Amino acid sequence: MPAMDLSLIDSVRSASRKMVRELGFMQSTLAATDYPPSAVHAILEIGRQQSLTAAQLADILNLDKSSVSRMVRKLVEAQEVQESANSTDGRAKTLTLTPQGQTTWAAVEAFGQQQVAAALAPLAKTQHSVVRDGLAAYALALEALRLGKATKPAVPTNIQRGYQPGVIGRVAQMHAHYYARNFGFGQFFESQVATGMAEFTARLDQPHNALWTAVQAGRVVGSIAIDGEDLGDQIAHLRWFIVDDSLRGTGVGRQLLHEALAFCDQQGRAAVHLWTFQGLDAARRLYEGAGFVLAQEQPGTQWGKEVVEQRFVRLRHAASTV
Repeated sequence: MPAMDLSLIDSVRSASRKMVRELGFMQSTLAATDYPPSAVHAILEIGRQQSLTAAQLADILNLDKSSVSRMVRKLVEAQEVQESANSTDGRAKTLTLTPQGQTTWAAVEAFGQQQVAAALAPLAKTQHSVVRDGLAAYALALEALRLGKATKPAVPTNIQRGYQPGVIGRVAQMHAHYYARNFGFGQFFESQVATGMAEFTARLDQPHNALWTAVQAGRVVGSIAIDGEDLGDQIAHLRWFIVDDSLRGTGVGRQLLHEALAFCDQQGRAAVHLWTFQGLDAARRLYEGAGFVLAQEQPGTQWGKEVVEQRFVRLRHAASTV
């Protein structure tokens, strides 16, 4: 590890300790609930993802499976969480929030939002992005260190909403490079992406449409869009979800997906649909972790080459209050 200023290290450690104390993690309960921090985080993640297995929850919380199993049992006994059979793995159970759990989740979300808003309010607006980007970069660096991926300094990645110059070409370029290299897609596919993006960005002034990009050092390195018009019937269409090769596995994709699904939930969309194809296993795990299920599978050539096309659907939880 290269030599580093010890005063910098001490300052970061001191700020980290203070943040832990100020956020209430030294207390026996958290976020105005009767639950310890680990249980509150479990409720937050199950609520945001709509459903999780215990193994997925353990990975997200960075806890051993036995600890998560005990915690889940207590939350089930408290009627915050319910278990059901998993449709793809008979050995696992799917965890979802009960109506009481949905109420608890909404209260915790409101508490956290108010806490952050109140803390940021006295700061200048120019400092808001500094806080966000600094925390995000440090969190990703800590995660990379734990996973053994900390090979180079983390560069802050900023999630931005809306059109920005060059985004159409850059999104088309990322899709073209990745799918040409891994699946042999060619000019037809790149043209489809560019044409679709150009048509969609002209409709970003409509309230049901939105585009998010991940930006690193001024360069677009990821994207996701919600088209709220083309499928109708209160169905949102998730489109153009991709991250640059350099960011795969860093959590940026999960951040983009969270932004898009939170937008759909806030709008009260009945369902979110997306089209993909067989073989994109990492993306499928991400989708399923966010509550999507495979609804349709068939051979097709809509991307210019025959693949087994798949349609995934995420239904809005009946008791969701977001």
